[in-house]
This record gives sequence, structure tokens and C-alpha cells, in this order.
Amino acid sequence: MKSRENLVRLKQFQVNEKRRRLAQLDTMMAEFERMANELDAQIVAEETKAGITDQSHFAYPTFAKAARLRRDNLRTSQNELAEQKAQAEAELAESEAELKKAEALEMRDGKRTGDSDGETSRAMVG
Repeated sequence: MKSRENLVRLKQFQVNEKRRRLAQLDTMMAEFERMANELDAQIVAEETKAGITDQSHFAYPTFAKAARLRRDNLRTSQNELAEQKAQAEAELAESEAELKKAEALEMRDGKRTGDSDGETSRAMVG
């Protein structure tokens, strides 16, 4: 019975760890989104200041080119994080299902132990 309790604790720990991982991914995605939006604003400001919005123009601001590249890299990373999040959500669902199974086994074992104790005391009395 002790091993069932340990199993439940282990599964609970795994579920909590997967939830923390999802929270981290959400935080990172939000941070990347914020940074990309800031870069968008900087790009617009630089283009406005230079008066050139055509990226192929020879005098297009170098800072705007670099900011576009950083923004695109952030978007790519954000998409990769979204894929990781989908996988982490699937793993969380699987871990939660395993936790429920372990809890059900513990409950079943607990009822058996409780029932057998009652039968033993009745047998001794009767």
C-alpha cells in the first residue's frame, strides 16, 4: 500500500512539473510577442525617420534591416515554442490520466484493506 502512495505522489509531481513547463512556455511566448511588437515599433520609427520604407532601396536604414531580422527570428522561435507547447499539453493530459489511474488504484486498495479488517473483526467476534 505504501508503494501506491509513492506512485500517486510521483504522478502528482510529474503533473505539477508538466504544468510548470506549460506556464514557462506561455511566459516565453508572451515575452517574445512583446519583444517582436517593440521591434515592429522601432522599425516603423526608423523608416519614418529615414523616409524610406522600401527594403530593397540602397539607403534603407541598416538598423531597420537588423530589427526586421531579429523580429523574424523571434517569430520563428515563437512558432517553435507553440509546437513545444502542443506537445507539452499532450504530455500533461497523459500524465493526468496516469495520475487518475494511480489514485483509483490507491482508493481501491484502501477499500480492500478497510473491508478485510472489518471481516477479520467480525470473524473473531462471531
